[in-house]
Parts: sequence; structure tokens; C-alpha cells
Amino acid sequence: MAPPAPRISRFPRVSLIWVVPLVALGVAAWMLYRENRNHGPEITIEFADGAGLEGRQTKLEYKGVTVGEVRDVQLDPELRRVNVRVRLVRGAEKIAREGAEFWIVEPEIGFAGVSGLETLLTGSKLGVRLGAGPPARHFRGLEAPPAPENTEEGRAYILQTDRVGGLQVRAPVFYRDVKVGEVESTRLAQDSTGVQIRIRVQEAYVPLVRTTTRFWNAGGAPLQFSLFGRSPQRKSLQSIITGAIAFATPDEPGETAVDGAVFSLHKSADDDWLKWHPAIPIEPKDPSPPRPMQKAVPGLSGG
Repeated sequence: MAPPAPRISRFPRVSLIWVVPLVALGVAAWMLYRENRNHGPEITIEFADGAGLEGRQTKLEYKGVTVGEVRDVQLDPELRRVNVRVRLVRGAEKIAREGAEFWIVEPEIGFAGVSGLETLLTGSKLGVRLGAGPPARHFRGLEAPPAPENTEEGRAYILQTDRVGGLQVRAPVFYRDVKVGEVESTRLAQDSTGVQIRIRVQEAYVPLVRTTTRFWNAGGAPLQFSLFGRSPQRKSLQSIITGAIAFATPDEPGETAVDGAVFSLHKSADDDWLKWHPAIPIEPKDPSPPRPMQKAVPGLSGG
């Protein structure tokens, strides 16, 4: 009996050796699709220096939430600046709009205290302030954090002086050693003959600033020299580092200063200014009066 004729398959036989690479290729394609689906657009931020920024490690944060990650950091063709490529997360497309401001977050002592201290452990990160323009993909980073956004609270005043000295953005503004405002920005005057410092006083303390108010530089060294040697001044560590401004209003205060009023910033206070003691009603955020001190009970004091 003759053996049966061999069957000839029309389909080519696939060796099992190709199964593993094909599966790996499929998994890689799925992971790539999933990664692209969970990410938003890619933007480029140009900085003068990229120190501390690392690809796939440095995060972009907005209001404490991670909204992007640095993909790589490269020098531009002319070797003058640094191009930082950032991939946004899905849902953060509104960040990529013209007018957005980006900066490198670093440890800083400001009006509200110490900020950015966590970067000492986690490394540098990027901060962003939203813009309102059309969609964009290329931005120029700031060399320093922008001034705080509180333009709807209190009133702003312009102080004119010869030099900015040691004053920095967010330096405190004092009235009777109480913090009532902060420095928002500093810039040269339009004719470049002096400096204009914009401060903002909190809403509750706006009545303290009158047309006759005097401002002076209250920061700098904690000691001053007099004819009888050195006399200590009560200055906080913050005012020594960031500088500070103080002001006083005379006993006959005059009209309340309007928003944007211009004053001169003096190098120091006159003795007469420190003697002014006007009664000006204010409305602090905590309207409750301080609790009176309790009298000591006889027999309970030590000694």
C-alpha cells in the first residue's frame, strides 16, 4: 500500500524563536502609546543657566502639583543659553500659552518666611505662572521668581531713591515694627537717574499711609555708630538679609494717599519722625482686641 501523499501548507511556518521578540515589540508599542496618551504637549524654555536641572528628574510644578517633567537640557548652537525641553502632563495644555512665566525654584528667605527649602533634598524644580495669550511652544525663562500676585489687595506706592541698596523683592515694610506690607518690585527710573521701588501695603493698614507719610530704609547692618560708640538696633534677621522699609505718619496726618502715590525713600529716619504718634483707626483681619493681662495671684509667684 502506498503511503499517503504529503500535505503542503500554504502558510509559511513561523519559528518559535520569533515569538518572544514579537511579544516584546507589541508590549513596547503599547507602553509607547500609553505614555503618549497620558502626556500633553512638549515645550522649550530658554534659560541663561541650567545649573541643577536634570533630564527625567526635574519636575515642573504649578501650585504644588507636578504638571510636567524636564526631558533634556542642552546648550543652544551659539553656546550662550540653555534650552530646557519639558513634557507637560495630560490636562496641563493651558500652561503652554504665550505670556506664561517660568523660573527655577531655589531656597529663598522672603516676606512669608523660608520658601523652596525642599529643593535642598529633592533637587531643583521649575515654577510657572500662567499666561493668557494664544498657544505657544517656546518660552524664555526668568532669572528670578516674579513678584507676588496680590494686586487686588491693599494699595501700591512708588518710592523714589538714588540706589536700591540691599532691598530685595518681598522685603518687609514696617509700621512701628509691625509688618504691614512688602516690596513688590524694583526698577530704574525712566531717565535712569534713580530707582523706583514699588511696595504694597495690606488693605487693613492702608489708612496709615497719608500724603505726609515719610518712608526710610530700615534694613542693613544691625549696629549703627554714634558719638558714644555702637548702639544696637532691633532688626530681624530677615531685614538684615533682604532689607526693609519703615514709615511714619505725623500727628496731623492729612489725606489718605491714593493708589500709586509717589514718595521719597530716605536713607534713615529723622528723630522727629520716630516721635510721631497719630491716632488712626484701622481694621485688622482679627478685629478682636487683645486679652488683658491677668494679675498675679499672691502666694503663687516663685521665690
